[in-house]
Amino acid sequence: MPVPARITFITRSGCHLCEPAREVVRRVADQTGQGWVEVNVDDDPELLAQWSDLVPVTLVDGEHHAHWRVEEAALRAALAR
Repeated sequence: MPVPARITFITRSGCHLCEPAREVVRRVADQTGQGWVEVNVDDDPELLAQWSDLVPVTLVDGEHHAHWRVEEAALRAALAR
């Protein structure tokens, strides 16, 4: 049974900051057993309007956690709450 996604990673094609941030999200999610989902900001007009200039964006439980870069310790702490 799939684990529900607590982390939403908002990205876009050609984003030079996305790959390093994605690796942190993937590593933390794998190590903590938390589910995550990746969405492309350009595929959703609502996300585009809200987050376009901040990509990559990481949400935890639907709330803004980080943008541009993801700090592993901070993401772990947010998931522990």
